[in-house]
Amino acid sequence: MSRILTRRTMLTGFATGAGALLAGCDALGNNPTFRDLLFEGEDAHFRIQRSLTARNALAKEFRPEQMSPVFRANGTRNPNTDAYNAHVAGNFADWRVRVDGLVNRPLSLSMAQLRQMPSRTQITRHDCVEGWSAIGKWHGAKLGPILQVAGLKDSARYLVFHCADLYGASRRPYYESIDLVDAFHPQTILAWALNDHLLGVPNGAPVRLRVERQLGYKQAKYIERIEAVSSLSGIYRGKGGYWEDAAGYEWYGGI
Repeated sequence: MSRILTRRTMLTGFATGAGALLAGCDALGNNPTFRDLLFEGEDAHFRIQRSLTARNALAKEFRPEQMSPVFRANGTRNPNTDAYNAHVAGNFADWRVRVDGLVNRPLSLSMAQLRQMPSRTQITRHDCVEGWSAIGKWHGAKLGPILQVAGLKDSARYLVFHCADLYGASRRPYYESIDLVDAFHPQTILAWALNDHLLGVPNGAPVRLRVERQLGYKQAKYIERIEAVSSLSGIYRGKGGYWEDAAGYEWYGGI
């Protein structure tokens, strides 16, 4: 059984038959020993999976006739802030993706500039932790060449993606992170088109991350900034992403 199916089975079991355990999740999550054991196990899985998978191994790609008739939106379907709505009204003419942090040449790229960067088209399957999948055709700028233009510093180890959609009672902007192995993977792109059309708002317009060997929550939408960092410890609660920090999702959502 695949790891995705195992995870889905586990989540379904929690939802349907473990009410008492869920009632105590906050207590467990706040228990330092429990959290340390949880993330030690995750780190072990991460090391094992990386050791078994070639650095540039590709996620499976599909034929056009295998594409899903509808590609569902995951997560936020519209940030619906004043700033984002203004960008929508202006067809994202003023949208910028900043690349900064531990780089030698900080960038501020317009969508027109992104569309001129080396690009890639790929038909891949999106696997959501909620238990659904969809196959779509993505087109966008390869992340690796953008990082080469920015010039990563030797101390850079991770990329943090800061987004326009807001989550939780505190309305904190969504964020995710990947390491440099995934950042330079040939299928990792900043996608601006889906199924031969510009991205729509529900699917992350004007630009979203596609890191095809990981689960859906890693595919950050509405990207405004890419920050190169040496450690994730200073990013909110230090686990590397909104759902990792808020709900204990694994940082490495490899599939």
